[in-house]
Amino acid sequence: MNINFEYDDVKASNRLEIMAAEKLEKLLDKYDFIVRSDVFFKKENTSSPESGMVCNIRLSAPGPRLFAQSSSDSFEAAIASSIEDLKRQLERRKAKMQSH
Repeated sequence: MNINFEYDDVKASNRLEIMAAEKLEKLLDKYDFIVRSDVFFKKENTSSPESGMVCNIRLSAPGPRLFAQSSSDSFEAAIASSIEDLKRQLERRKAKMQSH
């Protein structure tokens, strides 16, 4: 699987890339039909201290692309939340693929 990282108003971080890649590899182990992933890190100005660090993850797989976005007080929490959203979407996609 090919993983692309993009940063918007954020300094590139090896630590974030490694963390995201490890979580995505776990998804790939379970769902081998994933072809590619794009991970976007972005800082937003918000009035709430519990948000502002945004992580978007887009997965390419058979059918429409899967997408999850999460905003939290840290990129680590945002990555974890986005991965959880994608797990649910992948489970539904796998169920649909098996029923055909």
